Amino acid sequence: MNKKLGRLLRPGQGWYFAVTALFVVLALIAGEYVLAAVEAGIVLIAYGIYRIQRTNRRTALAAYIRANTAAIPEGRSTENPFPVLVVRLGDGSIVYTNDAFCRISGYHEGMMETTVRDLLPGFTTGWLTGGKSEYPYDVKLGSRRFRVHGSLLRGDDSLQTMLGVLYFSDLTEMYQIRDEYIRSRPVVSIILIDNYDELTKNLSEGAISALNAKLNDAITLWTEPYHGLLRRLEKNRFLFVFEKRDMDSAMEDKFSILEQTHEITSPSGLAASLSIGIGVDGATFEECYDFAALSIEMALSRGGDQAVVKDRYNFSFYGGRTKESDHRSKVRSRVTANSLMELIGQSSQIFIMGHKNADLDAVGAAMGIACLCRKKGKKFSIVLDLEKNASQRLIQEICQVPEYADAFISEEEALLRCDNHSTLVVVDTNRPDQVESRGLLETINKVCVVDHHRRAADYIDSPVVNLHEPYASSASELTTELLQYAVEKSDVLPIEAKSLLAGIFLDTKSFHVRTGERTFEAAAYLRQLGAEPVEVKKLLQNDFQDTVAKYQIIKSARLYRDEIAIAALNAATSRVLAAQAADELLNISGISTSFVLYPDGDYVYISARSIGDTNVQMVLEPLGGGGNAATAGAQMKNTTVKEAVDRLVTSIDQFYEN
Repeated sequence: MNKKLGRLLRPGQGWYFAVTALFVVLALIAGEYVLAAVEAGIVLIAYGIYRIQRTNRRTALAAYIRANTAAIPEGRSTENPFPVLVVRLGDGSIVYTNDAFCRISGYHEGMMETTVRDLLPGFTTGWLTGGKSEYPYDVKLGSRRFRVHGSLLRGDDSLQTMLGVLYFSDLTEMYQIRDEYIRSRPVVSIILIDNYDELTKNLSEGAISALNAKLNDAITLWTEPYHGLLRRLEKNRFLFVFEKRDMDSAMEDKFSILEQTHEITSPSGLAASLSIGIGVDGATFEECYDFAALSIEMALSRGGDQAVVKDRYNFSFYGGRTKESDHRSKVRSRVTANSLMELIGQSSQIFIMGHKNADLDAVGAAMGIACLCRKKGKKFSIVLDLEKNASQRLIQEICQVPEYADAFISEEEALLRCDNHSTLVVVDTNRPDQVESRGLLETINKVCVVDHHRRAADYIDSPVVNLHEPYASSASELTTELLQYAVEKSDVLPIEAKSLLAGIFLDTKSFHVRTGERTFEAAAYLRQLGAEPVEVKKLLQNDFQDTVAKYQIIKSARLYRDEIAIAALNAATSRVLAAQAADELLNISGISTSFVLYPDGDYVYISARSIGDTNVQMVLEPLGGGGNAATAGAQMKNTTVKEAVDRLVTSIDQFYEN
């Protein structure tokens, strides 16, 4: 029976009648009235025969479909309660409809050339050929909403004709209930005044009350349109619960309360800063609150002054454009030092690792942790690729020291050595995909993190000890503070002090960016331990060829938005040279932000720097990168340099537009 399918779908003969009618008109114009009458009679007879045949063909088609698919119940198609549509796959032309479909769609037999895409814009039939029996989206016809089911008919004729038989289930009321349920789902948010202690420091009770009133009024005014429940939990913390129907408005508003809060200042002129953590799509109120708590923790670890939205799968970030201000407490460093030393004492051995292609900061911080292990008399190993790193000179010097003769090991060796009582300390990164050994991270249960980069959406989960300070200049600075509370000056070797100072030198660009009071305190402490700035400077020197290559990179740079320099290389270079070129570009007048892109194997690497208002961490985050507002990087796999540049420019535009 399938061989009949091609014959049943042969196109109509309407255009033949149009041509013959044209001849009738021409005969009338020529004055051949008899001929015109004869021709008109023939056309009318032929058209009558054609209409009869078309009706018969339509009846045969309906009978064929009923006989070959269960999609349409037995009986007359006009009595089928479901709207039914039969389309020819490929061109989407309509070959059959029943009366129920005509009523809901307005389709009629006179619409001969109409396709399914004309009636249902955006509708596709690829799901049928893909073996599915249900269209993945809702279909709207008029004011009603339908779920579409279907089956596939394949003919055995030479044309291999294929039909899609579709029937429509009216689920409007169910969808309305579902949508209302989704719109009324709870959204739990925690609103936190980041710098409340600094705002109220040395203020009288009256001044504190006046400041609290301003903060309360600003937050209350912002939350009023959302018709939610706002309660103050602590002096600097609010709980706000509202419905998901208002979530889009808050995101479109880009959480304007973040900027409005800056207008509130203390008598000393310090502007207030606020962070918002939001939990959505939780199964219960408790889970939504847990999401909100994770969001506020994420916001604070990224420097505050931003809103973070956490759903069941992802984080979304808003704000966070301002430069971080240092809110660190030395108490936390002392407590962390004590906790870390206690954990080291309880471990059988310590593994230390940084990020891939370890730089001076990663190696320096690792040396500081190794000093803590030596103080406790515990065996330690630094996991590092001796071939692929950006610290060759320093590592060569370290290996010449007896205490570090066998300190550096490979990933494979570390996996063989570790046991259930081992501890892993990760320095200078908080992202699982950037560590030197992902396998070691997943193997060892007790993990500690010491890092200064702003936290990304994917981070090392549930570390035993976590010293994460995005306000610090470097991981080496944080580790130096741990040494001050955990060891005596005589316990620190000169090579350890030199390594730590080199890490600070690198990440502060010789103390030119991201420096604070505690950065210089750490450097002064290391200087007392014997670290020589001149010797550190030598570690950062380039040879003649590298210097020429660096300026070739600078020469290739192009300006974007008048103050952003983008250098895109078609040939591989070293990570160190790319970073130095990005730094050097900022020495050019008028340039506040720089990006250097270069290929290396299957990856395109990006090194970014900023001394202006552009937060390079936020620019590179959509590209899978991370870092902080002034220094960031990214690795893009399976892409070309041109594609990477296009995506980078798009991300820059989005940053400025938002």
